Amino acid sequence: MPLRVLTALDHAKTQWFHFKAIVIAGMGTFTDAYDLFCITPVIKLIGRSYYNDHQGNIPPGVVSTMMVIALVGMVIGQLTFGALGDRIGRRRVYGFALVFMVLSSLQSGFSICKTRKCVITSLCFFRFLLGISIGGDYPLSATIMSEFANKRTRGAFIAAVFSMQGLGILAGAGVTMAVTSAFDRAIKKDSDISNSVDIAWRLILMMGALPASLTFYWRMTMPETARLLLIEQNIPKATDDVRDLGDLDLPVIDENTELQDRTPMTLLPAQPPYGLFSNQFLHEHGRHLFACAAAWLIVDIPFYSSTLFQSHIYHKWVEKANVNPFQETYNVAKLQAIIAICSTIPGYWAAVYSIDRIGRRKLQMLGFFFMAVFLFALAGPYDVYWNDHTNGWFMVLYGLTFFFSNFGPNTTTFIIPAELFPARLRSTCHGISGAAGKVGAIIGTLGFLWASQDKSKDNNRNNGWKPGIGMTNSLIILGSICVLGLVLTYFLTPETKGKSLESNESEENQPSTIKTETDQNNEEIIELGICTPSPIAEAPLWWR
Repeated sequence: MPLRVLTALDHAKTQWFHFKAIVIAGMGTFTDAYDLFCITPVIKLIGRSYYNDHQGNIPPGVVSTMMVIALVGMVIGQLTFGALGDRIGRRRVYGFALVFMVLSSLQSGFSICKTRKCVITSLCFFRFLLGISIGGDYPLSATIMSEFANKRTRGAFIAAVFSMQGLGILAGAGVTMAVTSAFDRAIKKDSDISNSVDIAWRLILMMGALPASLTFYWRMTMPETARLLLIEQNIPKATDDVRDLGDLDLPVIDENTELQDRTPMTLLPAQPPYGLFSNQFLHEHGRHLFACAAAWLIVDIPFYSSTLFQSHIYHKWVEKANVNPFQETYNVAKLQAIIAICSTIPGYWAAVYSIDRIGRRKLQMLGFFFMAVFLFALAGPYDVYWNDHTNGWFMVLYGLTFFFSNFGPNTTTFIIPAELFPARLRSTCHGISGAAGKVGAIIGTLGFLWASQDKSKDNNRNNGWKPGIGMTNSLIILGSICVLGLVLTYFLTPETKGKSLESNESEENQPSTIKTETDQNNEEIIELGICTPSPIAEAPLWWR
C-alpha cells in the first residue's frame, strides 16, 4: 500500500486539489512579496513624515536597518519553521505561520506611539517578526506543494506557487498607488499633511494582512501530506487522505492487510534512517545541500539589491521637483508596477510553462547567463551615458534582468530543494537553502545600498552617505556574481525533472532501499523500504 499511495500521487492527473493547493500555498507567497517589497515606497512616506528637518532624507543607518530587518527575520524563520515542518508536521506549522504573518502585518501598521525614535524602533521590531513568519512560509509552501503534486507537472505546480510573488509585488504597488492617490485628492492645498502621511503608510502596511487571512480556513482544513504520514507509519491515514483528495487510482485496502497483496516488485530491506548531521547525509546529500544553498545565496544578491532599490536606480524617473509626499510615493509605486507587469510576472509564468520542458538545471543556468549579460550591458556605459540620460533602453535592459531572474534561478532555487532531499528532512533542507538565500539578500541589500553611492565626497555630503565605488562597479560585481552562479550550477546542481521524489532522494546512493521498475505506460514506479522504524515516532533525527 505505501507503493500504491505514492504511485497514485505521482501519476495523478491534474485536478481540483492540485489547483486548491496552489492557491493555498500561493497566497502565502503572495502575501510574502506584498509585505516584503512594499517597504520601498513606504520609506518615502516615513521620511517625509518624520524627517522633515532633513527634507525627507532618512539617515543611511536607519534606511539600512529598515531594509534588512525583515530579511534577518526570514533567516531565522526559514531555519526554525523548516525544522518544525519535519518534526511536528507541515500542516500544523503552516497554520501557525499564517496567523503569525497576519498579526505581524497588522502590528507593523500600528507601530505604537508617534515620536520618530519610537515609531522607527517599533516598526523595525514588527518587521522583524513579520520576516520570521514570511521565512517560515517558504519551506512549508514548497514542501507541501511538491508532496501533493504529480511528478509530470510538479515543477510547474511549485513554480505557480512561487509566481504568486509577482502578483504580490504588483498588488503592493497597486495598493500604494490607490492609497496615495486617494489621500492626494483629499488633502487641501497648503494644508499640513503630516498626519495624513502618517495614516497612509500605516494603512498600506496593514493591508498585507488581508490576503493571508482569506486562506486561513483552507490551511487549517487541508490534510497532512501523505509522504510525511508514511514516514510516521500512519499508512491507513495516508491512504484515506489520498483517496479523499480526488480521482486517484487507489483501491480500498484493509488496514490490517495493507502490506499484503503486493505487486511483482520486491520490498527490500531498508537502511536505518539517518539524521541531518550524520556522515551518511553528508555523503549522500551534502553536495546537494551546498549546491542549493549556494545558488540561492548567489541569486538573491543581485535580485534583492535590484528589487529593493529600484527607486535608487531609476531616480531620474521618479524624482520630480515640487511634488508632495503622496505624489512622490505614487511615482515609486508606479515604477514598481511597470516593472512587475513588463518583466517580473512574465518571467515567473514563463518559468511555469517551461520548467517541466527545459528542466531545472538548464533553466537555472540560462537565467544566470542572461542576468550577467544584461547587468554587464548596463554597467559598461552607465557613467558615460545612462547616468546623464533618462533613456528608455535603460529600463528595458534592467527589466530583462528581472525577467531572466524569475525565468531562471529565482524560481528554480525555490523548486529544487523541495524535490531533492528525503521526506523526513525535506522541509529542514529547504529552510537551510532559503536561509542561505536571505543571507545573500542581506549582503546584496546592504552592499548595493552603500557601494553604489557616488565616488565623489561632494555628491554624498548633503545626504549623509559615504562615498562608494559607484554604480558601474556595483553592476559589474553583480554580473560577476551571476557568472559564479552559472559555474556552480553546471558542476554541482542535479536535474530533478520528471522523477519521483523518492527517486530524486535516493537515486545514486541508496540501492538497498529503493527499486525502480516501469508500469505498462513505461512510467517510473518506486518501491520503498517503508518498514523502517519511524524517525518521528521514535526520535527526531534531524539534529543528529
